[in-house]
Amino acid sequence: MQIILTIIKILEEYLMRMDSKKTDVRDNAVVNEIPNKIISGDYTTDNSNPDNNSESNNDSKNIQSEKSDQRIEEFGQVTLDKNKAHGKIYLMTIIGEIEGHDVLPASSKSTKYEHVLPRLAAIEDDEDIKGVLFIMNTVGGDVSAGLAVAEMIASMKTPTVSLVLGDSHSIGVPLAVSTDYSFIAPTATMIIHPVRMNGMIIGAPQTFDYFKLIQDRIVTFISSHADIEKEMLEKMMINTGILTKDLGTILVGEQAVLQGLINEVGGIRQALDKLNELMEKNNDIK
Repeated sequence: MQIILTIIKILEEYLMRMDSKKTDVRDNAVVNEIPNKIISGDYTTDNSNPDNNSESNNDSKNIQSEKSDQRIEEFGQVTLDKNKAHGKIYLMTIIGEIEGHDVLPASSKSTKYEHVLPRLAAIEDDEDIKGVLFIMNTVGGDVSAGLAVAEMIASMKTPTVSLVLGDSHSIGVPLAVSTDYSFIAPTATMIIHPVRMNGMIIGAPQTFDYFKLIQDRIVTFISSHADIEKEMLEKMMINTGILTKDLGTILVGEQAVLQGLINEVGGIRQALDKLNELMEKNNDIK
């Protein structure tokens, strides 16, 4: 945009000079001067004019706003940078179904792990971003992809906080507990249930052993990042008294806190306050 404005200004100046009653020599000099300045990039606008500065700043703000809106629309991500006292916070949403190695239908809302993982790496490498807030409303999804994202979040040095809104079911449970601190809305739910598998299943003892191995990976991760024992998790997974057509346990709001899965009941204000607190502590350590 700045380049286009600069070229327009050059052409306007050229036309003004052409209209003036000067000698042919002067006109030829101007004609030769303009393309050379454009090609060499030496032409600069007059920054002493406050109107030029105002237009340039507005254009820059509009471009940044458009990029931010596009990032929210495509990935559900945005940088919260208005709180200068604490620093930039990166907000990332984990919604719908966690997409794994198979592409979900276009009608399904999903979180793609191949988008999340490199973004987390970029955040960890960015010194300007002081904290990450994860907003979660997911029905679960691919175990391998979900655990990969959860492990990535848990290994970050940048302070992290999660806020469960709506649901955080199945593999969404490890994602919710992977942060430094976690919140859940009073009406949000978490479902803990045994591992499921799609596609062909071979009726052999090895299949059950494989299921047990996957389930152990999930239970171990949750118990190591939350205040709950593995035995209690496994008991909640095979509960038959809550879900009519399935095994498992539903925890609503404060129940998830009482069971030790989530740190606190709260909303966006509490989540941001806690993240700012963690960011201040992290800055003091540095």
